[in-house]
Amino acid sequence: MDVGFVGLGAMGRPMARHLQRAGHRLHLWARRPESVAPFAGTDVVVHATPAEVAAATDVAFTIITTSEDVARVALGERSFIEGARPGWVHVDMSTIAPGTTRRIAAALAERGAAMLDAPVSGGAVAAEAGTVAMMVGGDAAVLERVRPLLECFARAVVHVGDNGAGEVAKACNQMVMVAAIQACAEAMLLAQAHGVDPAKVREALMGGSASSRMLDVMGERMIRRDFAAGIEARLHHKDFGILMDEAARLGTPLPIAAQVWQQLNALMSQGGAHDDTSSLIRVLEAASGRSA
Repeated sequence: MDVGFVGLGAMGRPMARHLQRAGHRLHLWARRPESVAPFAGTDVVVHATPAEVAAATDVAFTIITTSEDVARVALGERSFIEGARPGWVHVDMSTIAPGTTRRIAAALAERGAAMLDAPVSGGAVAAEAGTVAMMVGGDAAVLERVRPLLECFARAVVHVGDNGAGEVAKACNQMVMVAAIQACAEAMLLAQAHGVDPAKVREALMGGSASSRMLDVMGERMIRRDFAAGIEARLHHKDFGILMDEAARLGTPLPIAAQVWQQLNALMSQGGAHDDTSSLIRVLEAASGRSA
């Protein structure tokens, strides 16, 4: 199949590679020419605009940063909508506001095209392994049409509901995950305050009911002071901005998320935007005077 792809970053690039290995021909567009350079010498077509990508494909994927970025690629000047036709599908794997997704889906529907919001979880490691988890909003029949493509890089594909539901599920995922990272940071700080080895505390917790992937991965990074790995904290900060805006709009109390949001704000103000989110422990250390 001829498949479009926009967003060749740490997660998008390996996902596109998985599609390519499965025999699909890629049609690419990128704001920066260097983003498509790794695909030089392979059977890809690089287009000048997103509209050209849509016109040349049956399905096009996006995995880019902000709601505004996705809206620009889908609905802006020389965007997907100008090349879309009946039956064409936009699969957006970005983490954006549910309202933006619904607006794009409605605009494409007027042209007989469709959209799935299909944000992913698992990070760059899962993208490389082809094992991301995907939560999908949109028409179930459209999902079944494109499922073989999704299974090129996803180990779990769950249809959550109508357009926007996938993004709601991703917001819930981020809320639980980053709250767990914050809890790990607080546990490590308490161990330090008592003069107890945080590595031994983590080892003990991993054998009990507090065991979790976040304690395993992020707890280890905190102990090793390895804040260069994983997902940049600015992306989780962006995601929390979306979910806190939604909470305010809906009048939904999210007290724990609100506290984590403030910790992320503090991390941004301390210059940690490009560090791993496990660096939340440094916000606590700075506040307690225990900076390492």
